Amino acid sequence: MTRKKERIISRDEFDGVIFDLDGVVTDTAAVHAEAWKKMFDEFLTQYAARQNIPFQPFDIDTDYRLYVDGKPRTDGVKHFLDSRAVDLPDGHPDDAHGVESIHGLGNQKNDYFLKHIEAHGAQVYRSTINLIRGLKKHGFKTAIISSSKNCAHILDSANLHDLFDARVDGVDSEVLGIEGKPAPDIFLEAARQIKAKRERTVVIEDAISGVQAGRAGKFGLVIGVAREGDRKSLIENGADIAVEDLSEIGVQEDSDSSPPLPSALDSFTEISERAKGKRIAVFLDYDGTLAPIVDTPEEAVISDDMREALIKLSHYCKVGIISGRDLKDVQRMAKIDWIIYAGSHGFDISGPEGVQLENEFGTEFLPVLDEAEKALSDKLENIEGVLVERKHFAIAIHYRLAAPEKVERIEAAVDKIAAAHPELRKAYGKKIFELQPDIDWHKGKALLTLLRELKMDSDDVLPFYIGDDVTDEDAFREIKGRGVGIVVWEEPYQTAASYSLENTGEVRQFLLKLFPLCKRSDHE
Repeated sequence: MTRKKERIISRDEFDGVIFDLDGVVTDTAAVHAEAWKKMFDEFLTQYAARQNIPFQPFDIDTDYRLYVDGKPRTDGVKHFLDSRAVDLPDGHPDDAHGVESIHGLGNQKNDYFLKHIEAHGAQVYRSTINLIRGLKKHGFKTAIISSSKNCAHILDSANLHDLFDARVDGVDSEVLGIEGKPAPDIFLEAARQIKAKRERTVVIEDAISGVQAGRAGKFGLVIGVAREGDRKSLIENGADIAVEDLSEIGVQEDSDSSPPLPSALDSFTEISERAKGKRIAVFLDYDGTLAPIVDTPEEAVISDDMREALIKLSHYCKVGIISGRDLKDVQRMAKIDWIIYAGSHGFDISGPEGVQLENEFGTEFLPVLDEAEKALSDKLENIEGVLVERKHFAIAIHYRLAAPEKVERIEAAVDKIAAAHPELRKAYGKKIFELQPDIDWHKGKALLTLLRELKMDSDDVLPFYIGDDVTDEDAFREIKGRGVGIVVWEEPYQTAASYSLENTGEVRQFLLKLFPLCKRSDHE
């Protein structure tokens, strides 16, 4: 059943939307609550026996919501223990399971939580993901915040790392000295990172401390998510509106009545008509479009059949690959010398006809990237399973092979280096942190740069862009109305593309169908 839209988020009013993680994006609040209860009940049982007092268990319905929900881990421990008049020393951040200190209990809770996520993964709210994709389609900047230091691990396990332009979590808060909710600081930092004014930013929260923080920060709109139906308490504590599910929130005029996106293969006659009398340029993402998504970058090998289709097409029209990979890496993987490549999301561009330029803002960042690379290598060299990879215009920190309990320490090191080099910003991938130049650059701007450099930014050119990633939405938006955007997806979501394909096999079929059009345009 389609829910009534309680509020429409419009670009006329807002530029950015900040989501809390637990309970809004992922269904991990119950896992957190159970981990808190297990840890506190174990401690309270022993404490009651030593003090010769009755054992009073931790209550999820009251204690969790009142004292720990939405707060940094050590704050949650302190606030709950204060409510029971229990005084413990702070201890040390590395205190092990079983040490009776604020840090020790916090780490014990974290152990229980991580074991559950490792065993079962993190469940997501599909309506929230649909809303985020709708926001991205319309050009909103999105950020994710969490008081948890496990944010990176949770996003990785749910494969959500590419949905957000910025992320501020418990590790960032500790390194940057950000006060926990109900102070608004974590939301203010997220808004700063996505370069959105607070009055033009939406905050979406499910915790009482979270809506209090949103109201204290004077954000343009605070939306409370009342999964259990308790809208009243969220509104009383600062939410402008409260909904039970984010399917009740719409984006501009994009509603459930929007027609489904047609298949590019089924719509080829229509596309062919648009191409009449036009020169054609075809640009594609690499991972997930030309090569399947796999566990490690090295495994993403383009098939011989796909390479053959690209080669055939490139004889009659301009063909380019725009990738987040380093330029030399994507050239090595594709193995076609005479097409155009844009690596590092377009910072580094190379082509066969003397096209060799770098984003004019990019070269000035090379010295600071050199400094940050050395600092990261020194700081992370003793952590097993970490790889620091220097790209030309970025530094990628891979932690796929590191133990889950080490991710906090890895992210803290990255945060400290990033804070020491304000010219760089922290970005994210699946089990990757990345430091990049802090400028407004994306695949859409790279595409326009390539069209301009190739003298193909005129009305007699029909550009195609084919991609599968949220980062490709910028390219779809840039050519909407003047070109053809095609999204590659397994399941439909809101997108700025005009057509769709289901997988890399269909991409190859489409390129082969496109060949006669390119051949025709080459002779016209």
